[in-house]
Amino acid sequence: MEAEILKNLGNSILEFDPFAAEIWAKKAIEENVDPLRALAALTDSIRTVGDLFEKGEYFLPELVTAADVLQRAVPILEARIRETGGHRESVGTVVIGTVFGDIHSIGKTMVSTLLSANGFQVVDLGVNAPAEKFIRAVKDNNANLVAMSALMTMTITEQRKVIECFEKEGIRDRVKVMVGGSAITSQIAKDMGADGYEATAPGAVRLARELVGK
Repeated sequence: MEAEILKNLGNSILEFDPFAAEIWAKKAIEENVDPLRALAALTDSIRTVGDLFEKGEYFLPELVTAADVLQRAVPILEARIRETGGHRESVGTVVIGTVFGDIHSIGKTMVSTLLSANGFQVVDLGVNAPAEKFIRAVKDNNANLVAMSALMTMTITEQRKVIECFEKEGIRDRVKVMVGGSAITSQIAKDMGADGYEATAPGAVRLARELVGK
């Protein structure tokens, strides 16, 4: 029965079926399947979707839908982990958000979802997040990585402001900073003092792991 549950959990991602993801996640709980193994099944499939996206076989709608499906199952399994006192191994803690003045969320949400699926503890600040919110989140969660999104050219300065505020607060040396969004280029990222830039959600996961040494 466990093998069937794990297979169907993985297939729910590959078949873009949010209802199946929720049903099989609940079934995993009912049958006492290790929630960490269930999460691994989901993670393997979301990585497959990410790989196909990068190969050009899948496009943005498939990636967005797969991320949405994942979110139907993950909270159920994470709740079970907390109930049983289990521990999900973390590769790092990342604070992510769309900077102040920008309310675009799709790209940021995809990166957040994929980071979580790949073992990061994610603190998602949502959109329109001011520098002060990033600072507080880094301190409160002892984060070692910050990911900022900006889709509008006028909000690039907000990414720079956050980095400058980290320096003023004396916490810049404890966090790596990665930036993304259609308004950003690798040169802009370098000029503002970011540690890395990535244009795609799957690529952002690889960059995040490189920045934290994982």
